Amino acid sequence: MELGQLTTDEAIAFENKYGAHNYHPLPVVLDRGEGVYVWDVEGKKYFDFLSAYSAVNQGHCHPRIVDAMVEQAKRLTLTSRAFFNSRLGEYEKFVTEYFSFDKVLPMNSGAEAVETAIKIARKYGYEKMGVTPDRAKIIVANDNFHGRTTTIVSFSNDQDARKNFGPYTPGFESIAYNDLDALSNAVKEENVVAFLVEPIQGEAGVNTPADDYIQKAKAVCAENNVLFIADEIQTGIARTGALLAVCGNCSCEGHCERQAATYTRPDLLILGKALSGGAYPVSAVLADDEIMNVIKPGEHGSTFGGNPIAAAVAIAALEVVKDEKLAQNARRLGEIFRAEMSKLADELSIVKLVRGRGLLNAVLINDTEDSSTAWDICVKLMENGLLAKPTHGNIIRFAPPLVMTEEQLMECIAIIKSTIAEFEK
Repeated sequence: MELGQLTTDEAIAFENKYGAHNYHPLPVVLDRGEGVYVWDVEGKKYFDFLSAYSAVNQGHCHPRIVDAMVEQAKRLTLTSRAFFNSRLGEYEKFVTEYFSFDKVLPMNSGAEAVETAIKIARKYGYEKMGVTPDRAKIIVANDNFHGRTTTIVSFSNDQDARKNFGPYTPGFESIAYNDLDALSNAVKEENVVAFLVEPIQGEAGVNTPADDYIQKAKAVCAENNVLFIADEIQTGIARTGALLAVCGNCSCEGHCERQAATYTRPDLLILGKALSGGAYPVSAVLADDEIMNVIKPGEHGSTFGGNPIAAAVAIAALEVVKDEKLAQNARRLGEIFRAEMSKLADELSIVKLVRGRGLLNAVLINDTEDSSTAWDICVKLMENGLLAKPTHGNIIRFAPPLVMTEEQLMECIAIIKSTIAEFEK
Protein backbone atom coordinates (compact mmCIF):
# COMPACT_ATOMS: atom_id res chain seq x y z
CA MET A 1 0.00 0.00 0.00
CA GLU A 2 1.34 3.45 -0.94
CA LEU A 3 2.22 5.97 1.70
CA GLY A 4 -0.77 8.16 2.53
CA GLN A 5 -3.32 5.84 0.97
CA LEU A 6 -4.66 4.39 4.22
CA THR A 7 -8.34 4.72 5.06
CA THR A 8 -9.42 6.27 8.35
CA ASP A 9 -10.01 2.88 9.96
CA GLU A 10 -6.68 1.50 8.70
CA ALA A 11 -4.66 4.51 9.90
CA ILE A 12 -6.28 4.43 13.34
CA ALA A 13 -5.73 0.67 13.59
CA PHE A 14 -2.03 1.10 12.76
CA GLU A 15 -1.57 3.80 15.41
CA ASN A 16 -3.40 1.71 18.00
CA LYS A 17 -1.32 -1.37 17.24
CA TYR A 18 2.16 0.09 16.74
CA GLY A 19 2.14 3.36 18.66
CA ALA A 20 2.24 4.02 22.39
CA HIS A 21 -1.19 4.94 23.70
CA ASN A 22 -0.18 8.27 25.21
CA TYR A 23 -2.90 10.29 23.46
CA HIS A 24 -6.65 9.91 22.98
CA PRO A 25 -7.36 11.57 19.62
CA LEU A 26 -10.71 12.24 18.03
CA PRO A 27 -11.45 9.55 15.41
CA VAL A 28 -10.34 11.62 12.41
CA VAL A 29 -7.20 11.05 10.30
CA LEU A 30 -5.88 14.28 8.81
CA ASP A 31 -3.95 14.26 5.57
CA ARG A 32 -3.71 17.86 4.34
CA GLY A 33 -4.01 21.41 5.62
CA GLU A 34 -4.24 24.94 4.25
CA GLY A 35 -5.01 28.07 6.21
CA VAL A 36 -7.90 27.40 8.59
CA TYR A 37 -8.83 24.11 6.91
CA VAL A 38 -7.71 20.50 7.17
CA TRP A 39 -8.81 17.51 5.12
CA ASP A 40 -9.02 13.88 6.20
CA VAL A 41 -7.80 10.87 4.21
CA GLU A 42 -11.23 10.53 2.59
CA GLY A 43 -11.15 14.16 1.46
CA LYS A 44 -13.66 15.65 3.93
CA LYS A 45 -12.87 19.27 4.85
CA TYR A 46 -12.93 20.63 8.40
CA PHE A 47 -12.40 23.93 10.16
CA ASP A 48 -9.49 23.50 12.59
CA PHE A 49 -10.38 24.96 15.98
CA LEU A 50 -7.39 23.60 17.87
CA SER A 51 -4.48 24.86 15.73
CA ALA A 52 -2.20 22.11 17.04
CA TYR A 53 -2.57 23.56 20.54
CA SER A 54 -1.82 27.05 19.14
CA ALA A 55 1.27 26.02 17.18
CA VAL A 56 -0.45 26.82 13.87
CA ASN A 57 -1.40 30.44 14.59
CA GLN A 58 -0.27 31.44 11.08
CA GLY A 59 -2.51 28.80 9.45
CA HIS A 60 -1.66 25.41 8.05
CA CYS A 61 1.20 25.27 5.55
CA HIS A 62 1.62 29.03 5.28
CA PRO A 63 3.52 29.43 1.98
CA ARG A 64 6.07 31.93 3.32
CA ILE A 65 6.98 29.65 6.21
CA VAL A 66 7.04 26.49 4.10
CA ASP A 67 9.16 28.19 1.44
CA ALA A 68 11.66 29.34 4.06
CA MET A 69 11.89 25.83 5.45
CA VAL A 70 12.27 24.15 2.04
CA GLU A 71 14.87 26.60 0.76
CA GLN A 72 16.99 26.26 3.89
CA ALA A 73 16.60 22.45 3.86
CA LYS A 74 18.08 22.40 0.36
CA ARG A 75 21.10 24.38 1.55
CA LEU A 76 22.03 23.23 5.08
CA THR A 77 19.98 21.45 7.74
CA LEU A 78 22.16 20.81 10.78
CA THR A 79 25.67 21.61 11.97
CA SER A 80 25.26 21.15 15.73
CA ARG A 81 26.57 23.98 17.88
CA ALA A 82 30.15 22.72 17.51
CA PHE A 83 30.35 25.27 14.68
CA PHE A 84 28.74 28.58 13.81
CA ASN A 85 26.13 28.48 11.07
CA SER A 86 25.09 31.21 8.67
CA ARG A 87 21.47 31.51 9.91
CA LEU A 88 21.60 31.36 13.69
CA GLY A 89 23.15 34.77 14.38
CA GLU A 90 20.69 36.40 11.99
CA TYR A 91 17.80 34.72 13.80
CA GLU A 92 19.14 35.61 17.24
CA LYS A 93 19.40 39.27 16.27
CA PHE A 94 15.90 39.18 14.75
CA VAL A 95 14.12 37.48 17.64
CA THR A 96 15.79 39.48 20.42
CA GLU A 97 14.93 42.75 18.69
CA TYR A 98 11.39 41.51 17.96
CA PHE A 99 10.73 40.87 21.66
CA SER A 100 13.15 43.45 23.10
CA PHE A 101 15.57 41.24 25.04
CA ASP A 102 19.36 41.09 25.00
CA LYS A 103 19.85 37.37 24.50
CA VAL A 104 18.07 34.20 23.35
CA LEU A 105 18.84 30.57 24.11
CA PRO A 106 17.35 28.49 21.27
CA MET A 107 15.84 25.06 21.88
CA ASN A 108 13.34 22.78 20.11
CA SER A 109 10.28 21.78 22.14
CA GLY A 110 8.29 23.78 24.65
CA ALA A 111 9.16 21.46 27.51
CA GLU A 112 12.87 21.85 26.69
CA ALA A 113 12.47 25.61 26.88
CA VAL A 114 10.77 25.37 30.28
CA GLU A 115 13.56 23.12 31.55
CA THR A 116 16.06 25.66 30.20
CA ALA A 117 14.38 28.53 32.03
CA ILE A 118 14.39 26.52 35.26
CA LYS A 119 18.13 25.87 34.95
CA ILE A 120 18.87 29.53 34.18
CA ALA A 121 16.79 30.72 37.14
CA ARG A 122 18.43 28.32 39.56
CA LYS A 123 21.93 29.19 38.39
CA TYR A 124 21.17 32.90 38.58
CA GLY A 125 19.85 32.38 42.10
CA TYR A 126 23.06 30.73 43.23
CA GLU A 127 25.51 33.01 41.47
CA LYS A 128 23.76 36.39 41.64
CA MET A 129 21.20 36.22 44.46
CA GLY A 130 23.18 34.37 47.12
CA VAL A 131 20.70 31.52 47.40
CA THR A 132 21.91 28.53 49.44
CA PRO A 133 23.49 25.96 47.07
CA ASP A 134 21.09 23.26 45.89
CA ARG A 135 18.20 24.84 47.81
CA ALA A 136 16.67 27.08 45.13
CA LYS A 137 12.89 27.15 45.14
CA ILE A 138 10.63 28.08 42.21
CA ILE A 139 7.00 29.05 42.84
CA VAL A 140 4.44 27.68 40.37
CA ALA A 141 0.65 27.81 40.08
CA ASN A 142 -1.89 25.07 40.70
CA ASP A 143 -3.38 23.55 37.52
CA ASN A 144 -0.31 24.58 35.55
CA PHE A 145 0.77 22.88 32.35
CA HIS A 146 4.40 23.45 31.36
CA GLY A 147 5.12 20.09 29.71
CA ARG A 148 5.56 16.46 30.66
CA THR A 149 9.23 15.91 31.47
CA THR A 150 10.04 14.31 34.81
CA THR A 151 10.96 17.62 36.42
CA ILE A 152 7.91 19.43 35.05
CA VAL A 153 5.39 16.80 36.18
CA SER A 154 7.03 17.01 39.59
CA PHE A 155 5.22 20.31 40.12
CA SER A 156 1.99 19.39 38.33
CA ASN A 157 -1.24 18.53 40.14
CA ASP A 158 -2.62 16.75 37.06
CA GLN A 159 -2.60 13.14 38.20
CA ASP A 160 -2.75 11.79 34.63
CA ALA A 161 0.55 13.52 33.92
CA ARG A 162 2.10 12.83 37.32
CA LYS A 163 0.96 9.48 38.78
CA ASN A 164 3.57 6.69 38.90
CA PHE A 165 6.39 8.80 37.43
CA GLY A 166 8.16 9.50 40.72
CA PRO A 167 10.46 10.05 42.48
CA TYR A 168 9.83 13.69 41.77
CA THR A 169 12.24 16.59 41.45
CA PRO A 170 12.28 18.84 44.55
CA GLY A 171 12.56 22.60 44.60
CA PHE A 172 9.04 23.72 43.67
CA GLU A 173 6.09 25.11 45.61
CA SER A 174 2.62 25.35 44.10
CA ILE A 175 0.18 28.09 45.04
CA ALA A 176 -3.30 29.08 43.90
CA TYR A 177 -3.45 30.70 40.45
CA ASN A 178 -4.74 34.27 40.29
CA ASP A 179 -4.07 34.74 44.02
CA LEU A 180 -1.75 37.65 44.75
CA ASP A 181 -1.84 37.11 48.51
CA ALA A 182 -0.62 33.54 48.06
CA LEU A 183 2.18 34.76 45.81
CA SER A 184 3.15 37.55 48.20
CA ASN A 185 3.52 35.05 51.03
CA ALA A 186 5.36 32.46 48.93
CA VAL A 187 8.05 34.78 47.52
CA LYS A 188 9.04 35.87 51.02
CA GLU A 189 10.15 32.36 51.88
CA GLU A 190 13.83 31.47 52.01
CA ASN A 191 15.74 30.61 48.79
CA VAL A 192 12.94 31.51 46.35
CA VAL A 193 14.47 32.40 42.99
CA ALA A 194 11.52 32.63 40.59
CA PHE A 195 7.80 32.53 39.89
CA LEU A 196 6.95 30.48 36.80
CA VAL A 197 3.47 31.14 35.41
CA GLU A 198 1.27 30.97 32.33
CA PRO A 199 -0.46 34.33 31.70
CA ILE A 200 -3.53 32.27 30.77
CA GLN A 201 -3.70 28.59 31.69
CA GLY A 202 -4.55 26.92 28.39
CA GLU A 203 -4.62 23.23 29.33
CA ALA A 204 -6.54 24.06 32.50
CA GLY A 205 -9.43 25.13 30.27
CA VAL A 206 -8.35 28.64 29.24
CA ASN A 207 -8.29 29.73 32.87
CA THR A 208 -8.11 33.51 32.48
CA PRO A 209 -6.96 35.53 35.52
CA ALA A 210 -7.98 39.02 36.59
CA ASP A 211 -6.87 41.68 34.12
CA ASP A 212 -4.27 43.06 36.53
CA TYR A 213 -3.01 39.73 37.92
CA ILE A 214 0.07 39.36 35.75
CA GLN A 215 1.08 43.00 36.14
CA LYS A 216 0.73 42.86 39.91
CA ALA A 217 2.42 39.45 40.13
CA LYS A 218 5.47 40.87 38.38
CA ALA A 219 5.49 43.79 40.83
CA VAL A 220 5.39 41.38 43.77
CA CYS A 221 8.33 39.47 42.30
CA ALA A 222 10.33 42.65 41.68
CA GLU A 223 9.75 43.89 45.23
CA ASN A 224 11.10 40.62 46.61
CA ASN A 225 14.05 40.16 44.21
CA VAL A 226 12.44 37.11 42.57
CA LEU A 227 12.59 36.39 38.84
CA PHE A 228 9.30 36.51 36.94
CA ILE A 229 9.16 33.77 34.27
CA ALA A 230 6.34 33.93 31.71
CA ASP A 231 5.53 30.68 29.91
CA GLU A 232 4.04 32.00 26.66
CA ILE A 233 4.44 28.76 24.71
CA GLN A 234 0.71 28.53 24.09
CA THR A 235 -0.44 32.10 24.74
CA GLY A 236 2.29 33.95 22.85
CA ILE A 237 2.76 34.94 19.21
CA ALA A 238 -0.55 36.84 18.82
CA ARG A 239 -2.90 34.12 20.12
CA THR A 240 -4.57 36.28 22.78
CA GLY A 241 -4.97 39.39 20.65
CA ALA A 242 -1.57 40.88 21.50
CA LEU A 243 1.90 39.76 20.55
CA LEU A 244 2.25 38.33 24.06
CA ALA A 245 -0.41 37.63 26.66
CA VAL A 246 1.64 39.66 29.15
CA CYS A 247 0.78 42.68 27.01
CA GLY A 248 -2.65 42.53 28.64
CA ASN A 249 -5.67 43.95 26.85
CA CYS A 250 -3.74 46.46 24.78
CA SER A 251 -5.11 47.67 21.46
CA CYS A 252 -1.92 49.02 19.92
CA GLU A 253 -0.70 48.21 16.45
CA GLY A 254 2.57 46.43 15.84
CA HIS A 255 4.84 45.21 18.60
CA CYS A 256 2.59 45.55 21.58
CA GLU A 257 5.28 45.06 24.21
CA ARG A 258 7.01 48.27 23.16
CA GLN A 259 3.93 50.45 23.41
CA ALA A 260 1.28 49.09 25.74
CA ALA A 261 0.90 50.64 29.17
CA THR A 262 -0.34 47.23 30.37
CA TYR A 263 2.79 45.39 29.20
CA THR A 264 4.41 43.31 31.91
CA ARG A 265 8.01 42.59 30.96
CA PRO A 266 9.10 39.16 32.24
CA ASP A 267 12.63 38.50 33.41
CA LEU A 268 12.60 35.32 31.35
CA LEU A 269 10.23 34.76 28.42
CA ILE A 270 9.54 31.21 27.20
CA LEU A 271 8.30 30.74 23.62
CA GLY A 272 7.51 27.73 21.43
CA LYS A 273 4.67 26.36 19.31
CA ALA A 274 3.74 29.26 16.95
CA LEU A 275 7.34 30.48 16.98
CA SER A 276 7.60 27.99 14.12
CA GLY A 277 4.16 28.40 12.60
CA GLY A 278 3.73 24.68 13.21
CA ALA A 279 6.26 23.82 10.52
CA TYR A 280 9.25 22.70 12.57
CA PRO A 281 10.11 22.35 16.29
CA VAL A 282 11.37 25.73 17.53
CA SER A 283 11.41 27.08 21.07
CA ALA A 284 13.34 29.75 22.90
CA VAL A 285 14.11 31.40 26.20
CA LEU A 286 14.76 35.14 26.13
CA ALA A 287 16.35 37.24 28.87
CA ASP A 288 18.68 40.18 29.33
CA ASP A 289 22.46 39.86 29.67
CA GLU A 290 22.52 39.98 33.47
CA ILE A 291 20.46 36.80 33.63
CA MET A 292 21.44 34.92 30.49
CA ASN A 293 25.19 35.38 30.97
CA VAL A 294 25.22 32.94 33.89
CA ILE A 295 25.13 30.16 31.26
CA LYS A 296 28.62 29.25 30.10
CA PRO A 297 29.88 26.81 27.42
CA GLY A 298 29.15 23.19 28.25
CA GLU A 299 26.48 23.98 30.85
CA HIS A 300 23.43 23.64 28.61
CA GLY A 301 22.72 22.81 24.99
CA SER A 302 20.96 20.81 22.31
CA THR A 303 22.23 19.17 19.13
CA PHE A 304 19.28 20.54 17.17
CA GLY A 305 18.76 23.78 19.11
CA GLY A 306 19.48 26.77 16.87
CA ASN A 307 19.81 24.72 13.70
CA PRO A 308 19.64 26.55 10.34
CA ILE A 309 16.15 25.31 9.41
CA ALA A 310 14.71 26.35 12.76
CA ALA A 311 16.29 29.79 12.41
CA ALA A 312 14.88 30.34 8.92
CA VAL A 313 11.44 29.06 9.88
CA ALA A 314 11.17 31.18 13.03
CA ILE A 315 12.09 34.39 11.20
CA ALA A 316 9.45 33.71 8.55
CA ALA A 317 6.84 32.78 11.17
CA LEU A 318 7.34 36.00 13.12
CA GLU A 319 7.36 38.11 9.97
CA VAL A 320 3.97 36.65 9.00
CA VAL A 321 2.52 37.57 12.41
CA LYS A 322 3.62 41.17 12.02
CA ASP A 323 2.92 41.64 8.30
CA GLU A 324 -0.54 40.07 8.40
CA LYS A 325 -1.52 41.80 11.68
CA LEU A 326 -2.55 38.52 13.26
CA ALA A 327 -2.67 39.92 16.80
CA GLN A 328 -5.15 42.56 15.72
CA ASN A 329 -7.25 39.98 13.86
CA ALA A 330 -7.25 37.65 16.87
CA ARG A 331 -8.38 40.45 19.16
CA ARG A 332 -11.25 41.51 16.88
CA LEU A 333 -12.50 38.02 16.09
CA GLY A 334 -12.15 36.93 19.70
CA GLU A 335 -14.53 39.64 20.82
CA ILE A 336 -17.05 38.47 18.23
CA PHE A 337 -16.67 34.83 19.23
CA ARG A 338 -17.15 35.44 22.96
CA ALA A 339 -20.13 37.70 22.34
CA GLU A 340 -21.83 35.03 20.23
CA MET A 341 -21.01 32.24 22.68
CA SER A 342 -22.29 34.35 25.56
CA LYS A 343 -25.60 34.65 23.72
CA LEU A 344 -25.62 30.86 23.47
CA ALA A 345 -25.00 30.59 27.21
CA ASP A 346 -28.02 32.81 27.81
CA GLU A 347 -30.16 30.61 25.55
CA LEU A 348 -29.01 27.12 26.57
CA SER A 349 -28.57 25.66 30.03
CA ILE A 350 -25.93 23.23 28.75
CA VAL A 351 -23.48 26.13 28.30
CA LYS A 352 -22.32 27.22 31.73
CA LEU A 353 -19.65 29.81 30.99
CA VAL A 354 -17.56 31.34 28.22
CA ARG A 355 -14.09 32.73 28.84
CA GLY A 356 -10.87 33.61 27.07
CA ARG A 357 -8.94 36.33 25.35
CA GLY A 358 -8.27 36.88 21.66
CA LEU A 359 -8.75 33.59 19.83
CA LEU A 360 -7.95 31.43 22.85
CA ASN A 361 -11.37 30.65 24.28
CA ALA A 362 -13.25 27.98 26.17
CA VAL A 363 -16.87 26.96 26.61
CA LEU A 364 -17.66 25.25 29.90
CA ILE A 365 -20.28 22.56 29.50
CA ASN A 366 -22.82 22.30 32.30
CA ASP A 367 -21.96 18.76 33.33
CA THR A 368 -19.51 17.00 35.62
CA GLU A 369 -15.83 16.62 34.74
CA ASP A 370 -16.20 12.83 34.54
CA SER A 371 -19.07 13.00 32.05
CA SER A 372 -18.66 12.35 28.32
CA THR A 373 -20.79 15.31 27.23
CA ALA A 374 -17.95 17.58 26.08
CA TRP A 375 -16.30 14.68 24.23
CA ASP A 376 -19.61 13.75 22.59
CA ILE A 377 -20.11 17.36 21.50
CA CYS A 378 -16.64 17.40 19.95
CA VAL A 379 -17.37 14.18 18.07
CA LYS A 380 -20.57 15.73 16.73
CA LEU A 381 -18.71 18.93 15.84
CA MET A 382 -16.27 16.74 13.89
CA GLU A 383 -19.16 15.15 12.02
CA ASN A 384 -20.41 18.66 11.25
CA GLY A 385 -17.05 19.81 9.87
CA LEU A 386 -15.31 21.49 12.81
CA LEU A 387 -12.49 20.09 14.95
CA ALA A 388 -12.15 20.98 18.62
CA LYS A 389 -11.01 19.03 21.66
CA PRO A 390 -12.22 18.86 25.26
CA THR A 391 -9.93 19.48 28.21
CA HIS A 392 -10.51 18.73 31.89
CA GLY A 393 -13.60 16.70 31.07
CA ASN A 394 -16.29 19.32 30.65
CA ILE A 395 -14.46 22.18 28.90
CA ILE A 396 -14.14 22.66 25.15
CA ARG A 397 -11.28 24.84 23.93
CA PHE A 398 -11.81 26.82 20.72
CA ALA A 399 -8.58 28.18 19.18
CA PRO A 400 -8.62 28.51 15.38
CA PRO A 401 -5.69 29.74 13.26
CA LEU A 402 -5.36 33.51 13.48
CA VAL A 403 -5.64 33.91 9.70
CA MET A 404 -9.37 33.19 9.96
CA THR A 405 -11.73 35.75 8.39
CA GLU A 406 -14.89 37.11 9.98
CA GLU A 407 -16.99 35.32 7.37
CA GLN A 408 -15.32 32.00 8.20
CA LEU A 409 -15.73 32.67 11.93
CA MET A 410 -19.45 33.29 11.56
CA GLU A 411 -19.81 30.03 9.62
CA CYS A 412 -18.03 28.24 12.44
CA ILE A 413 -20.15 29.93 15.11
CA ALA A 414 -23.25 28.66 13.32
CA ILE A 415 -21.85 25.10 13.38
CA ILE A 416 -20.97 25.35 17.06
CA LYS A 417 -24.35 26.78 18.05
CA SER A 418 -26.41 24.23 16.15
CA THR A 419 -24.27 21.34 17.36
CA ILE A 420 -24.36 22.27 21.04
CA ALA A 421 -28.10 22.90 20.80
CA GLU A 422 -28.56 19.24 19.90
CA PHE A 423 -27.36 18.35 23.43
CA GLU A 424 -29.76 20.65 25.27
CA LYS A 425 -32.01 18.56 27.51
